[in-house]
Amino acid sequence: MTRIMPLKLGVLASGRGSNFEALQESIEAGAVPAVIKVVIADKPQAPVLEKAAARGIESCYINPGQFAGRQAYEQELARVCVEYGVELVVLAGYMGILGDTFINKFPLRVINIHPALLPSFSGLHAHRQAIEYGVRFSGCTVHFVDLGVDTGPIILQQTVPVLPEDDEDSLAERILREEHILLPQAVKLIAQGRVAVEGRRVTILAEEEN
Repeated sequence: MTRIMPLKLGVLASGRGSNFEALQESIEAGAVPAVIKVVIADKPQAPVLEKAAARGIESCYINPGQFAGRQAYEQELARVCVEYGVELVVLAGYMGILGDTFINKFPLRVINIHPALLPSFSGLHAHRQAIEYGVRFSGCTVHFVDLGVDTGPIILQQTVPVLPEDDEDSLAERILREEHILLPQAVKLIAQGRVAVEGRRVTILAEEEN
């Protein structure tokens, strides 16, 4: 069934926020039927906070270190998302690991963008892993987040060639350009109600099927 209201998003980020910017620009252009209700960072100086404020989007820093443990921290993350009416949580350069306290609050409603073709090169330093392994292609993946590390059902992927002269930085730059396209596409499909999940298999429904 086609949605009428825009999908309410919460963005979790740790760094500069380029994927947040790409998503917000797509929303502002009318390409993605969604609205970012809040941006949450786990680093006090994360540039994404300033970028969100400059666009008039509510943002906050939640310090994981001020809580007794991960469960208490995730409870606060979930509380803020619920307070803002978040329907889909988007991890856009968020470097923390989310556990069952948060994930179970938003089942199949948390997505992540990873700079590799999962299941290859999960976790940190994906670009370095790809170059050291000698693959000819890498890329990026948007997937649902489960309790593993980059193990959730895959929504969309895009390949990027690994060139002989590539280092981590050059490969990361080319993959990032594709991330800026792929993440908004995935959010758009979810906002349109066109993403169906059965086990590990994700089906993208045609517009007339939703």
